[in-house]
Amino acid sequence: MIAPVLLARLKAARSLVVITGAGVSAESGVPTFRGAGGHWQQHRAEDLASPQGFRRDPELVWRWYHERREQVRACVPNPAHHAIVALEQHYPEFTLITQNVDGLHPAAGSRQMIEIHGSLWRLRCTREPKVWEARETLTEIPPTCSCGALARPDVLWFGESYDPDLLRPAARAAALADAILVVGTSGQVWIASGLLAEAAPDTVTLEINPEPGLRDQVDMCLEGPAGEILPGLVAAIRA
Repeated sequence: MIAPVLLARLKAARSLVVITGAGVSAESGVPTFRGAGGHWQQHRAEDLASPQGFRRDPELVWRWYHERREQVRACVPNPAHHAIVALEQHYPEFTLITQNVDGLHPAAGSRQMIEIHGSLWRLRCTREPKVWEARETLTEIPPTCSCGALARPDVLWFGESYDPDLLRPAARAAALADAILVVGTSGQVWIASGLLAEAAPDTVTLEINPEPGLRDQVDMCLEGPAGEILPGLVAAIRA
């Protein structure tokens, strides 16, 4: 499955960074944004995931996010999520950097984690610098803050910049990592290729994806579903 020389380097590594994208969640039944049947196939991104769209019609945006939250609520972590938890427990230094906002990584048990795109389960006030967890089913659409201002999902929207308080530690972890795994992301989102660019020349880099898109940036691509490949990789690293 994996070249023996790369497996040996993974076994010898002390620090690991795992970068995950929507492909990991898709195996739990969470629709992807760019794949067949994904959310953007049915709605325009600028209407549902941008500051402009929210200003124009906050109720439309929140009805869509409410549907997403209820759909994700029924999903459970898959073998890829659990394999990543096993990797966190194996390596002395570990950072998970996820593009996913569905909360399935923490539900599986991931702890050393940066949710670089935010979370569906947090809300943010549009007036004050206030963020809070809201896992219950929304009874008010659009929801409001206790101060009376509109709340928005605490997620990164198109046209917005990455939070430097999240991006800095993510870039630092990538720069110091002995190994980086990129799992289930198309590579169209900047964060995956951007963090790979931070890696040292001797860092081991692998991509796990049914349709790899980062071939020229990694040492090796393992083609297939993360839920099938990652458990076997974990077993090989531990052997």
